[in-house]
Amino acid sequence: MQFLKDAHLNVKHHFEKGGKLEFFYPIWEAQFTGLFTPGEVTRTASHVRDGLDNKRLMITVVLALLPCMGMAMYNTGFQAQLAIAQGAMPLDTWQAWLFEALGFTYDFKNPLLNVLVGAGQYLPVMGAALATGGVVEPLTAMIRKHEINEGFLVTGMLIPLTLPPTIPLWMVVLGTAFGTVFAKEIFGGTGMNFLNPALTSRAFLFFAYPAALSGDAAWIAADFSQADGYSGATLLSQAAVSGEAALAEASWMNAFYGFVPGSMGETSAFACLLGAGLLIWTGIGSWRTMAGVLGGTIVVAGLLNVVGSDTNPMFQVPWYWHAVLGGWAFGMVFMATDPVSSAFTNQGKLIYGALIGVLVVLIRVVNPAYPEGMMLAILFMNMFAPLIDHFFVQANIRRREARYAA
Repeated sequence: MQFLKDAHLNVKHHFEKGGKLEFFYPIWEAQFTGLFTPGEVTRTASHVRDGLDNKRLMITVVLALLPCMGMAMYNTGFQAQLAIAQGAMPLDTWQAWLFEALGFTYDFKNPLLNVLVGAGQYLPVMGAALATGGVVEPLTAMIRKHEINEGFLVTGMLIPLTLPPTIPLWMVVLGTAFGTVFAKEIFGGTGMNFLNPALTSRAFLFFAYPAALSGDAAWIAADFSQADGYSGATLLSQAAVSGEAALAEASWMNAFYGFVPGSMGETSAFACLLGAGLLIWTGIGSWRTMAGVLGGTIVVAGLLNVVGSDTNPMFQVPWYWHAVLGGWAFGMVFMATDPVSSAFTNQGKLIYGALIGVLVVLIRVVNPAYPEGMMLAILFMNMFAPLIDHFFVQANIRRREARYAA
């Protein structure tokens, strides 16, 4: 560790003396401060109300993400090996070649092999996202002349968790760069964005390359060309076709723990709840926003269950299935509670969360072309969060003026 510190001081001295690589110093500094506390740290920001600095906030969120990251590796490997056991073939990739070259055989009943296969898919995606943001954000910050800090750390961890295991790495690089620049840096960097950068990256990839982020084969790292009768469809897409009848054949507990196809880090509501506990305990994630999302989902899903439909089977799906399908739990815990792009007033958080819950059910049920809904619901409400806060702030101002008018 001391060797790294000495190396950093030598490089810093070289740059300060006007070395030829002076242009790249901010990138070096940004990477180095991810390991050590710099001499100058961010003490306050638009979303920090106490002595907590940005680095501690980001690290806490990363700790909350660890259960989802662990589940991303385990379930990705489990689903791939389960499909191979059902007749699918391993993908023709370097990960499969390395796995077989090391002498391993596919067995979905072996937890260690599940983690190894899943890590081969998840870790390169995470590495591509972090490396892209680690270069694009400092470069853009230098061009825009604003502060470089550790703000991308959480975004770089969130993006791969929202993606399927089969996504090409060049798409990860492109989507990460787009979300970093157009949802964050052009507005001033960390604390200045009004859209969630990770969700913006996911939305860009979904609409730019829908074939890579939809369909049955996208969610399982296996070749289905020789899998007779085996489907990799997610439970949400099955429910969109057959409603509660499709879910009756599935296990709610499997969906709750995350042993189902889906985006790598979004399948396990249980892992998300573990992260939610840490975020709420530390005060970084708002329980009001989460409660609002849950309340809005229960009310609208229950209403649609009562109304019913002879042509749309999604009307039959109860709220407790919505809560474990797709990215609902992940979005509620880690995306909707983003302290920058969400509402910041206490009453506003409840309204903001409730409207997300309402929209996600409406998008899933009423819009047959897009069965997920959580991503679009949060991004849509990101745009209205300042307006929601404005009304509550103005109401507080009027109450204070009336109270002290005399």
